[in-house]
Amino acid sequence: MTGEKLRVGVMGAGFISTYHIEGLRAAGAQVVAISSRTLESARKQASVYDIPFVTDQNEAVLAHPEVEAVVIATPDYTHRDLALQAIEAGKPVLLQKPMARNSAECRDIIEAGERAGVPVFVSFMHRYFEEVFAVRELLAQQALGSVFTVRQRNATPGGSWAAWLYSREKVGGGVMMQLGVHGVDLLRHLFGEIEAVKATTALTRKERRLSDGTVVRPDAEDVVFATYRFASGLLATHEVAYNEVAGTDRFRMEIYGESGTAWLRSERGPLALYAPAYAGREGWFQPALPESNPGLRQHRHWIDMLRGEAPHDGSDRDGLAAIQVIEAVYRSAETGQWQEVARA
Repeated sequence: MTGEKLRVGVMGAGFISTYHIEGLRAAGAQVVAISSRTLESARKQASVYDIPFVTDQNEAVLAHPEVEAVVIATPDYTHRDLALQAIEAGKPVLLQKPMARNSAECRDIIEAGERAGVPVFVSFMHRYFEEVFAVRELLAQQALGSVFTVRQRNATPGGSWAAWLYSREKVGGGVMMQLGVHGVDLLRHLFGEIEAVKATTALTRKERRLSDGTVVRPDAEDVVFATYRFASGLLATHEVAYNEVAGTDRFRMEIYGESGTAWLRSERGPLALYAPAYAGREGWFQPALPESNPGLRQHRHWIDMLRGEAPHDGSDRDGLAAIQVIEAVYRSAETGQWQEVARA
Protein backbone atom coordinates (compact mmCIF):
# COMPACT_ATOMS: atom_id res chain seq x y z
CA MET A 1 0.00 0.00 0.00
CA THR A 2 2.59 2.46 -1.12
CA GLY A 3 0.62 4.11 -3.90
CA GLU A 4 -0.32 7.75 -3.87
CA LYS A 5 -3.93 6.97 -2.93
CA LEU A 6 -5.22 4.07 -0.87
CA ARG A 7 -8.05 2.39 -2.77
CA VAL A 8 -10.88 1.36 -0.47
CA GLY A 9 -14.07 -0.64 -0.77
CA VAL A 10 -16.99 0.24 1.51
CA MET A 11 -19.52 -2.37 2.56
CA GLY A 12 -22.78 -0.76 3.59
CA ALA A 13 -24.45 2.36 2.22
CA GLY A 14 -26.35 3.61 5.25
CA PHE A 15 -25.84 6.91 7.05
CA ILE A 16 -22.57 5.86 8.72
CA SER A 17 -21.07 5.11 5.31
CA THR A 18 -21.25 8.84 4.56
CA TYR A 19 -18.96 9.56 7.51
CA HIS A 20 -16.43 7.00 6.30
CA ILE A 21 -16.57 7.98 2.62
CA GLU A 22 -16.15 11.69 3.34
CA GLY A 23 -13.38 11.00 5.86
CA LEU A 24 -11.52 8.76 3.43
CA ARG A 25 -11.77 11.29 0.62
CA ALA A 26 -10.61 14.12 2.88
CA ALA A 27 -7.65 11.98 3.97
CA GLY A 28 -6.61 11.37 0.37
CA ALA A 29 -7.97 7.87 -0.19
CA GLN A 30 -10.10 6.79 -3.14
CA VAL A 31 -13.33 4.86 -2.61
CA VAL A 32 -13.47 2.58 -5.64
CA ALA A 33 -16.31 0.21 -4.71
CA ILE A 34 -19.44 0.17 -2.56
CA SER A 35 -21.96 -2.52 -1.70
CA SER A 36 -25.33 -2.56 0.00
CA ARG A 37 -28.17 -5.01 0.55
CA THR A 38 -30.06 -3.09 -2.13
CA LEU A 39 -28.59 -1.75 -5.34
CA GLU A 40 -30.70 1.37 -4.93
CA SER A 41 -28.90 2.36 -1.73
CA ALA A 42 -25.47 1.60 -3.17
CA ARG A 43 -26.21 3.54 -6.36
CA LYS A 44 -27.40 6.53 -4.37
CA GLN A 45 -24.11 6.80 -2.45
CA ALA A 46 -22.10 6.05 -5.58
CA SER A 47 -23.78 8.87 -7.48
CA VAL A 48 -23.05 11.37 -4.71
CA TYR A 49 -19.38 10.42 -4.34
CA ASP A 50 -18.55 9.24 -7.87
CA ILE A 51 -17.78 5.66 -6.81
CA PRO A 52 -17.21 3.59 -9.97
CA PHE A 53 -18.14 0.08 -8.84
CA VAL A 54 -21.56 -0.62 -7.32
CA THR A 55 -22.95 -3.97 -6.19
CA ASP A 56 -25.38 -5.67 -3.86
CA GLN A 57 -22.82 -8.44 -3.23
CA ASN A 58 -20.22 -7.83 -0.51
CA GLU A 59 -18.11 -10.63 -1.98
CA ALA A 60 -17.79 -8.62 -5.18
CA VAL A 61 -16.15 -5.77 -3.26
CA LEU A 62 -13.62 -8.19 -1.77
CA ALA A 63 -12.91 -9.67 -5.20
CA HIS A 64 -12.49 -6.30 -6.88
CA PRO A 65 -8.86 -6.10 -8.10
CA GLU A 66 -8.43 -2.43 -7.17
CA VAL A 67 -9.68 -2.73 -3.57
CA GLU A 68 -6.72 -2.68 -1.16
CA ALA A 69 -8.65 -2.39 2.12
CA VAL A 70 -12.27 -2.37 3.24
CA VAL A 71 -14.56 -0.51 5.60
CA ILE A 72 -17.33 -2.71 7.01
CA ALA A 73 -20.28 -0.47 7.86
CA THR A 74 -23.03 -3.08 7.73
CA PRO A 75 -25.50 -4.21 10.45
CA ASP A 76 -23.93 -5.62 13.61
CA TYR A 77 -25.00 -9.22 13.00
CA THR A 78 -22.98 -9.32 9.76
CA HIS A 79 -19.69 -8.07 11.22
CA ARG A 80 -18.07 -11.36 12.16
CA ASP A 81 -18.71 -13.16 8.89
CA LEU A 82 -17.79 -10.21 6.67
CA ALA A 83 -14.63 -9.51 8.65
CA LEU A 84 -13.58 -13.15 8.31
CA GLN A 85 -14.23 -13.05 4.57
CA ALA A 86 -12.20 -9.86 4.22
CA ILE A 87 -9.32 -11.37 6.18
CA GLU A 88 -9.42 -14.49 4.01
CA ALA A 89 -9.23 -12.22 0.97
CA GLY A 90 -6.19 -10.47 2.46
CA LYS A 91 -7.94 -7.09 2.78
CA PRO A 92 -7.19 -5.00 5.90
CA VAL A 93 -10.40 -4.09 7.71
CA LEU A 94 -11.82 -1.01 9.41
CA LEU A 95 -14.83 -2.41 11.22
CA GLN A 96 -17.62 -0.16 12.40
CA LYS A 97 -18.41 -0.38 16.12
CA PRO A 98 -19.55 -2.51 17.87
CA MET A 99 -16.90 -4.96 16.71
CA ALA A 100 -19.34 -7.87 16.93
CA ARG A 101 -22.29 -9.12 18.97
CA ASN A 102 -20.29 -10.82 21.72
CA SER A 103 -16.75 -11.49 22.88
CA ALA A 104 -16.60 -14.89 21.15
CA GLU A 105 -17.27 -13.30 17.76
CA CYS A 106 -14.67 -10.60 18.49
CA ARG A 107 -12.07 -13.25 19.30
CA ASP A 108 -12.86 -15.09 16.06
CA ILE A 109 -12.04 -11.92 14.12
CA ILE A 110 -8.88 -11.09 16.06
CA GLU A 111 -7.49 -14.61 15.86
CA ALA A 112 -8.21 -14.87 12.13
CA GLY A 113 -6.46 -11.57 11.47
CA GLU A 114 -3.43 -12.57 13.50
CA ARG A 115 -3.16 -15.97 11.80
CA ALA A 116 -3.38 -14.41 8.34
CA GLY A 117 -1.26 -11.37 9.13
CA VAL A 118 -4.11 -9.08 8.04
CA PRO A 119 -4.61 -6.01 10.25
CA VAL A 120 -8.02 -5.36 11.76
CA PHE A 121 -9.12 -2.03 13.23
CA VAL A 122 -12.35 -0.97 14.95
CA SER A 123 -13.86 2.45 14.27
CA PHE A 124 -14.31 4.44 17.49
CA MET A 125 -14.88 7.91 16.06
CA HIS A 126 -15.26 9.70 19.40
CA ARG A 127 -11.55 9.25 20.07
CA TYR A 128 -10.83 11.65 17.24
CA PHE A 129 -12.72 14.72 18.45
CA GLU A 130 -10.45 17.68 19.19
CA GLU A 131 -11.76 17.99 22.75
CA VAL A 132 -10.85 14.35 23.43
CA PHE A 133 -7.31 14.91 22.17
CA ALA A 134 -7.06 18.03 24.33
CA VAL A 135 -8.38 16.45 27.53
CA ARG A 136 -6.15 13.40 27.07
CA GLU A 137 -3.15 15.72 27.00
CA LEU A 138 -4.44 17.60 30.05
CA LEU A 139 -4.79 14.33 31.93
CA ALA A 140 -1.24 13.35 30.96
CA GLN A 141 -0.05 16.70 32.35
CA GLN A 142 -2.00 16.13 35.59
CA ALA A 143 -3.76 19.45 34.93
CA LEU A 144 -6.74 18.30 37.03
CA GLY A 145 -4.68 16.48 39.63
CA SER A 146 -5.69 12.96 40.53
CA VAL A 147 -9.05 12.14 38.95
CA PHE A 148 -11.55 10.66 41.39
CA THR A 149 -14.86 10.44 39.53
CA VAL A 150 -16.26 10.74 36.00
CA ARG A 151 -19.79 11.06 34.63
CA GLN A 152 -20.50 9.92 31.08
CA ARG A 153 -23.74 10.15 29.14
CA ASN A 154 -24.81 8.78 25.76
CA ALA A 155 -28.44 9.32 24.73
CA THR A 156 -30.50 9.51 21.55
CA PRO A 157 -34.16 9.11 20.63
CA GLY A 158 -33.24 5.74 19.09
CA GLY A 159 -32.77 4.97 15.43
CA SER A 160 -35.84 5.02 13.20
CA TRP A 161 -34.40 3.48 10.04
CA ALA A 162 -34.19 -0.26 10.74
CA ALA A 163 -36.02 -2.84 12.84
CA TRP A 164 -32.86 -4.88 13.49
CA LEU A 165 -31.61 -2.13 15.83
CA TYR A 166 -34.13 -3.37 18.41
CA SER A 167 -33.43 -7.09 18.09
CA ARG A 168 -31.34 -8.64 20.86
CA GLU A 169 -30.32 -11.47 18.54
CA LYS A 170 -29.09 -9.13 15.79
CA VAL A 171 -27.40 -6.56 18.04
CA GLY A 172 -26.21 -8.80 20.85
CA GLY A 173 -28.14 -6.65 23.32
CA GLY A 174 -29.81 -3.26 23.23
CA VAL A 175 -28.80 0.37 23.64
CA MET A 176 -25.67 -0.57 25.57
CA MET A 177 -24.26 -2.48 22.60
CA GLN A 178 -25.29 -0.02 19.92
CA LEU A 179 -24.69 3.31 21.67
CA GLY A 180 -23.06 2.63 25.03
CA VAL A 181 -20.07 0.97 23.39
CA HIS A 182 -18.93 4.46 22.32
CA GLY A 183 -18.88 5.59 25.94
CA VAL A 184 -17.17 2.45 27.21
CA ASP A 185 -14.37 2.83 24.70
CA LEU A 186 -13.94 6.53 25.42
CA LEU A 187 -13.72 5.92 29.17
CA ARG A 188 -11.14 3.17 28.65
CA HIS A 189 -9.24 5.34 26.15
CA LEU A 190 -8.91 8.16 28.69
CA PHE A 191 -8.76 6.37 32.04
CA GLY A 192 -7.54 2.79 31.48
CA GLU A 193 -8.92 -0.60 32.37
CA ILE A 194 -12.38 -1.09 33.86
CA GLU A 195 -12.18 -3.87 36.44
CA ALA A 196 -15.75 -4.24 37.69
CA VAL A 197 -19.30 -3.12 36.93
CA LYS A 198 -22.53 -2.57 38.82
CA ALA A 199 -25.51 -1.87 36.58
CA THR A 200 -29.23 -1.85 36.08
CA THR A 201 -31.12 -1.89 32.78
CA ALA A 202 -34.71 -1.36 31.66
CA LEU A 203 -36.91 -1.53 28.59
CA THR A 204 -39.09 1.58 28.88
CA ARG A 205 -40.63 1.76 25.40
CA LYS A 206 -42.37 -1.46 24.49
CA GLU A 207 -43.21 -0.32 20.99
CA ARG A 208 -41.55 1.93 18.43
CA ARG A 209 -42.62 3.25 15.06
CA LEU A 210 -39.95 3.50 12.38
CA SER A 211 -39.77 6.26 9.77
CA ASP A 212 -41.43 3.99 7.18
CA GLY A 213 -44.36 3.35 9.53
CA THR A 214 -43.25 -0.12 10.62
CA VAL A 215 -44.03 -0.89 14.26
CA VAL A 216 -41.34 -2.83 16.14
CA ARG A 217 -41.40 -4.30 19.62
CA PRO A 218 -37.90 -4.21 21.12
CA ASP A 219 -36.73 -7.19 23.14
CA ALA A 220 -33.66 -5.57 24.75
CA GLU A 221 -32.91 -2.66 27.06
CA ASP A 222 -33.26 0.99 26.05
CA VAL A 223 -31.92 2.46 29.33
CA VAL A 224 -28.77 1.59 31.30
CA PHE A 225 -27.30 3.05 34.47
CA ALA A 226 -23.83 1.65 35.16
CA THR A 227 -21.04 2.31 37.65
CA TYR A 228 -17.51 1.32 36.71
CA ARG A 229 -14.56 0.69 39.00
CA PHE A 230 -11.23 1.21 37.24
CA ALA A 231 -7.89 -0.44 37.95
CA SER A 232 -6.67 2.98 39.12
CA GLY A 233 -9.42 3.17 41.75
CA LEU A 234 -11.36 5.80 39.80
CA LEU A 235 -15.16 5.47 39.76
CA ALA A 236 -17.31 6.43 36.78
CA THR A 237 -21.02 6.49 36.14
CA HIS A 238 -22.39 5.85 32.67
CA GLU A 239 -25.94 6.58 31.56
CA VAL A 240 -27.09 5.26 28.20
CA ALA A 241 -30.58 5.78 26.78
CA TYR A 242 -32.75 5.51 23.69
CA ASN A 243 -35.55 7.56 25.22
CA GLU A 244 -34.40 11.19 25.02
CA VAL A 245 -36.24 13.29 22.46
CA ALA A 246 -33.50 15.90 22.10
CA GLY A 247 -30.59 13.50 22.43
CA THR A 248 -27.04 14.13 23.59
CA ASP A 249 -24.65 15.65 21.08
CA ARG A 250 -22.54 12.49 20.66
CA PHE A 251 -21.69 12.32 24.36
CA ARG A 252 -21.34 14.35 27.52
CA MET A 253 -18.51 13.80 29.99
CA GLU A 254 -17.70 15.42 33.31
CA ILE A 255 -14.30 14.79 34.91
CA TYR A 256 -13.75 15.66 38.57
CA GLY A 257 -10.17 15.81 39.83
CA GLU A 258 -8.43 16.85 42.99
CA SER A 259 -7.47 20.26 41.57
CA GLY A 260 -9.79 20.81 38.64
CA THR A 261 -12.88 19.92 36.64
CA ALA A 262 -13.35 19.34 32.92
CA TRP A 263 -16.65 19.20 31.04
CA LEU A 264 -16.75 17.87 27.49
CA ARG A 265 -19.57 18.61 25.03
CA SER A 266 -21.75 20.40 27.58
CA GLU A 267 -23.67 23.65 27.68
CA ARG A 268 -20.28 25.28 28.31
CA GLY A 269 -19.00 24.19 24.89
CA PRO A 270 -16.83 21.40 23.48
CA LEU A 271 -14.37 21.64 26.40
CA ALA A 272 -14.59 23.77 29.53
CA LEU A 273 -12.17 23.75 32.46
CA TYR A 274 -12.28 24.95 36.02
CA ALA A 275 -8.68 24.42 37.08
CA PRO A 276 -7.24 27.39 39.01
CA ALA A 277 -3.84 25.82 39.66
CA TYR A 278 -3.40 24.92 35.98
CA ALA A 279 -4.86 28.15 34.54
CA GLY A 280 -3.44 30.52 37.13
CA ARG A 281 -6.85 32.10 37.68
CA GLU A 282 -10.29 31.36 39.04
CA GLY A 283 -13.37 30.68 36.94
CA TRP A 284 -14.38 28.52 34.02
CA PHE A 285 -12.58 28.91 30.70
CA GLN A 286 -12.70 27.28 27.29
CA PRO A 287 -9.34 26.28 25.81
CA ALA A 288 -8.95 27.13 22.14
CA LEU A 289 -9.36 24.03 19.97
CA PRO A 290 -8.56 23.51 16.29
CA GLU A 291 -11.50 23.19 13.94
CA SER A 292 -12.87 19.69 14.43
CA ASN A 293 -12.89 17.16 11.61
CA PRO A 294 -12.89 13.73 13.28
CA GLY A 295 -13.52 11.91 10.00
CA LEU A 296 -10.41 13.36 8.40
CA ARG A 297 -8.29 12.72 11.50
CA GLN A 298 -9.51 9.15 11.96
CA HIS A 299 -9.15 8.03 8.38
CA ARG A 300 -5.77 9.72 7.93
CA HIS A 301 -4.62 7.79 11.01
CA TRP A 302 -5.97 4.55 9.55
CA ILE A 303 -4.12 5.15 6.28
CA ASP A 304 -0.90 5.93 8.17
CA MET A 305 -1.25 2.67 10.12
CA LEU A 306 -1.84 0.64 6.95
CA ARG A 307 1.25 2.17 5.35
CA GLY A 308 3.38 1.46 8.40
CA GLU A 309 3.81 5.16 9.15
CA ALA A 310 2.06 4.80 12.53
CA PRO A 311 1.87 1.81 14.88
CA HIS A 312 -1.30 -0.27 15.08
CA ASP A 313 -3.62 1.40 17.61
CA GLY A 314 -4.81 -1.86 19.17
CA SER A 315 -8.42 -0.95 18.43
CA ASP A 316 -9.20 -4.60 17.63
CA ARG A 317 -8.29 -5.60 21.19
CA ASP A 318 -10.07 -2.49 22.47
CA GLY A 319 -13.16 -3.54 20.54
CA LEU A 320 -13.12 -6.88 22.34
CA ALA A 321 -12.45 -5.22 25.72
CA ALA A 322 -15.42 -2.88 25.28
CA ILE A 323 -17.71 -5.84 24.58
CA GLN A 324 -16.40 -7.60 27.68
CA VAL A 325 -17.33 -4.56 29.78
CA ILE A 326 -20.81 -4.62 28.26
CA GLU A 327 -21.17 -8.33 28.96
CA ALA A 328 -20.33 -7.55 32.60
CA VAL A 329 -23.02 -4.83 32.55
CA TYR A 330 -25.59 -7.40 31.45
CA ARG A 331 -24.46 -9.93 34.05
CA SER A 332 -24.70 -7.30 36.75
CA ALA A 333 -28.18 -6.24 35.65
CA GLU A 334 -29.29 -9.88 35.87
CA THR A 335 -27.72 -10.61 39.27
CA GLY A 336 -27.95 -7.23 40.97
CA GLN A 337 -24.31 -7.66 42.00
CA TRP A 338 -20.93 -6.19 41.07
CA GLN A 339 -19.39 -8.19 38.25
CA GLU A 340 -15.72 -8.50 37.37
CA VAL A 341 -14.82 -7.68 33.76
CA ALA A 342 -13.13 -10.46 31.80
CA ARG A 343 -9.71 -9.64 30.40
CA ALA A 344 -9.23 -9.30 26.65
